[in-house]
Amino acid sequence: MLCLVREEPTYGLVLVGRLDRNGSLGQIWSVPKATVYRALQRLEQLGLIRTTGKQGSPKGGPARSLVEATAAGRAAAQAWLSTPVEHAGDVRSELMVKLALLDRAGSDSRVLIQAQRARLLPIAAALDDQLRATTGFEHTLVLWRHKAVTATLQFLQALAGGS
Repeated sequence: MLCLVREEPTYGLVLVGRLDRNGSLGQIWSVPKATVYRALQRLEQLGLIRTTGKQGSPKGGPARSLVEATAAGRAAAQAWLSTPVEHAGDVRSELMVKLALLDRAGSDSRVLIQAQRARLLPIAAALDDQLRATTGFEHTLVLWRHKAVTATLQFLQALAGGS
């Protein structure tokens, strides 16, 4: 949410549209309307965004609040965007959103991709060791995780231009 507000001053309803299942980011990470507005309130309480004005609704509804990121909010968004995801299981959602947001901003994602690879390589190595030491269903589970991490590393390599 903060990264979208950082792009340009915007309204909650615009964010709702972008994060709707059919929105530009909702295909990766959809967020219900009520959650969008709660998140905006929380970001404002934290001093990461601020309301810069109100505009009447074109259909006579309540006034819309224009919000923009503060300096602290812009810095927090940039820090989050440049930090690789912690857990391999979060690649599908969190990393893909980060890549989409970086693309929207016209930013180079190579630094994040390399940091993500560096984060996942030791995990893949540890899973490789576990594969040799496990049996039964534990082996099945470790094999699943190993294949998922390996596929993610291949995906990141392809994104980095290494096919």
